[in-house]
Amino acid sequence: MKKYFAIFVLAILAAVLCVPPVFAQASGSVKGVCKDAQGNPFADAVVVWVNTDNGQKYTLKTNKKGEYFSLGITPGTYTITLYKNADDLKANKETDHVKGFHAQVEENTVDFDVKKEQESAAKGQGLTPEQLKQMQEAQAKQAKEGSTVKTLNEKLLAAKAASDGGDFDGAIAILTEANQIDATRDLVWFKLGDAYRLSAPKQTDTAEKQKRFGEAADSYQKAIELKQDAIKNGKDKDPNATKNLAAYYNNMADSYNRAGKIDDAVKTYELAAQADPGSAAQSYFNIGAVLTNAGKVDDAVAAFDKCIAADPTRAEAYYQKGVNLLGKATLQGDKMVAAPGTAEAFQKYLELQPTGGHSEEAKAMLASIGSPVETTFGTKKKAK
Repeated sequence: MKKYFAIFVLAILAAVLCVPPVFAQASGSVKGVCKDAQGNPFADAVVVWVNTDNGQKYTLKTNKKGEYFSLGITPGTYTITLYKNADDLKANKETDHVKGFHAQVEENTVDFDVKKEQESAAKGQGLTPEQLKQMQEAQAKQAKEGSTVKTLNEKLLAAKAASDGGDFDGAIAILTEANQIDATRDLVWFKLGDAYRLSAPKQTDTAEKQKRFGEAADSYQKAIELKQDAIKNGKDKDPNATKNLAAYYNNMADSYNRAGKIDDAVKTYELAAQADPGSAAQSYFNIGAVLTNAGKVDDAVAAFDKCIAADPTRAEAYYQKGVNLLGKATLQGDKMVAAPGTAEAFQKYLELQPTGGHSEEAKAMLASIGSPVETTFGTKKKAK
């Protein structure tokens, strides 16, 4: 029995001695410098090391000098990817990458130099030094454009917040700064025009009020010139470019109207109609409103007729036409005789909007000229 037990113990001991020892896994470190296409440090860039053997990932960030460093990298084969910033990482928009890098138990160095990579690629593609220079200049221009657009968008958002809060002077200051950064953006000039136009009625000094309406018109004019140039040269690819141009004209015309420059307002609304025929009805309606307020009855009626021709379903245009025509009514004895087309204008309004905001007024005006009220059902009711 003792003999068998001794053999059993020796067998277990031999098995234990045959088990290979387990050691702590060693690791290395990584470092590198990242430079952009102009040879400048890639500050706040993101470098991602992915171990293709086990999927382990290390996400590192560069400092102001474009440098990155990390300890504790497990040896293995890696794919290393450079992202310009955290947003590009989220969008999976890489700038450069290295595949099949073998990390050792030591210091591992992987640099990214986009400029050198491009030069090497250019040689492989047969580009001349001049062509390479042009490519790099184009990329630098694109990078600058992206930075400028980002800054201007921030300014526009800040100006909108100020305007929404009623701080038009603050919005004017912000948009003026934006134009100092880049004075070639029509949208910035348009928003500056809006800020001046909306701030003018708040001024207690008449001269200051007129000045701001003038500043608004000048800003809109600058926006219009830039937009026209962009459309003409094919730089503006926005399918709504002409609609935006018409909006610029409309707001400019409103500034003229508020400043009492009726003729300028009418001319500018006409330009809005020409810029975007699809929205001409609104422009002609605005002309009619301006001329109505100016007491120019015949011209107002003509403008509302143009509005109706552009949009026969615009009920308000019929009503306003009727109001102007009613002003031309004459008295024959004790009877009011309306100008031709007056009753038809009010009846058409009621046909389109039988319960509209002006329906009771339209019925009363029809009654005043002894005309029947026609409903959308084709019935006629004698006016009292």
